[in-house]
Amino acid sequence: MSADKVVSSVFLFLVAGLCEIGGGWLVWQWLREGRQFSWGLIGALVLILYGIIPTLQPSHFGRVYAAYGGFFIVLSLLWGWMLDGDVPDHFDLLGGSISLLGVLIMMYWPR
Repeated sequence: MSADKVVSSVFLFLVAGLCEIGGGWLVWQWLREGRQFSWGLIGALVLILYGIIPTLQPSHFGRVYAAYGGFFIVLSLLWGWMLDGDVPDHFDLLGGSISLLGVLIMMYWPR
């Protein structure tokens, strides 16, 4: 896979992750934190975008969604840290690093 395709793929993973986590967070805020219904509605719309974005990846469904899990783990930890103040511990960082290594192998290792 060429370098520009890898960059594009990583960008798509990041955007999809932000849509899934952001949409889920908005729904969480609505249902668990008592925010207005509009938060949940916006969250649902963002989650629809999450469903669309991975279809732009250059690989097949199973590989894309499996590899996306590694990005999701790391992005979830970062989201919790940045927005909710939950600082990742050493084991979170180790697990996230291992997950990203798995993504690199699955998606970008030459075949």
